[in-house]
Amino acid sequence: MNSYYVYIMASKRNGTLYIGITNDLLTRVEQHKSDIIEGFTKRYKVHTLVYFEQTSDVKAAISREKQIKKWHRAWKLKLIESKNPNWKDLYEELL
Repeated sequence: MNSYYVYIMASKRNGTLYIGITNDLLTRVEQHKSDIIEGFTKRYKVHTLVYFEQTSDVKAAISREKQIKKWHRAWKLKLIESKNPNWKDLYEELL
């Protein structure tokens, strides 16, 4: 059974946000943190995993990612703070 993750990375509390989807959250977060891949997270120093959801349905994950991306910023912040009020880096939980 495969797992898929919708995740949110942040540059700092209430900072720049990045929303993505992956089937290997640990590896993907490591890529963001180490700036291996050129792009948004490297350019804006978005290195903190602040939220993630897991599902076994890739279509549901894609749909959820698109849904969250369309939300107002305030809704995204509320989602993060509902599970992670201190904006702790959740990367450590993956290890």
